[in-house]
Amino acid sequence: MENVLKKITDYKWELPKGYKPGMKVPAYFYINRKLMQILEKDAVEQAANVATMPGIQMASLVMPDVHVGYGFPIGGVAGFDVSDGVVSPGGVGFDINCGVRLLRSNLKVDEVKPVIKKLIDELFVAVPSGVGSEGRLRVSDRELDEIFVEGAKWAVDNGYGYDKDLNHCEENGA
Repeated sequence: MENVLKKITDYKWELPKGYKPGMKVPAYFYINRKLMQILEKDAVEQAANVATMPGIQMASLVMPDVHVGYGFPIGGVAGFDVSDGVVSPGGVGFDINCGVRLLRSNLKVDEVKPVIKKLIDELFVAVPSGVGSEGRLRVSDRELDEIFVEGAKWAVDNGYGYDKDLNHCEENGA
């Protein structure tokens, strides 16, 4: 995709406004070179499509978790004018509480680098990661209803997080 996107910095790439007819604004991808290598062409097309939407302001933005979505790319962000813009459910996502999260730890890069593969594998096992994936956590129908009502607070109340984690979630994980 490097032949399509223009490098602005090591972590910001531009899809110019002229890439596709009807684009009202450029698209900016906040990714590094490694993520650029696995960037899906369809996700780029989706970001370009977002840039054609009525009332879009400034740019179609794409975060590092980018991948093909339904309409918007997953990781896509856009702001629209309140008067002549649109509201697009595809821009929010269809998952419950789908979003980028910040994980804070006291670990140093030098400590994590040698075990990063093992860490990722363990996180995949421990963290539910979508339809068709499996994790260790099993909940009853009643607990699932509680999760729908309480959001991330349920996880904290049940020992799967800390109160301070809620401060790093939009709307405190609600």
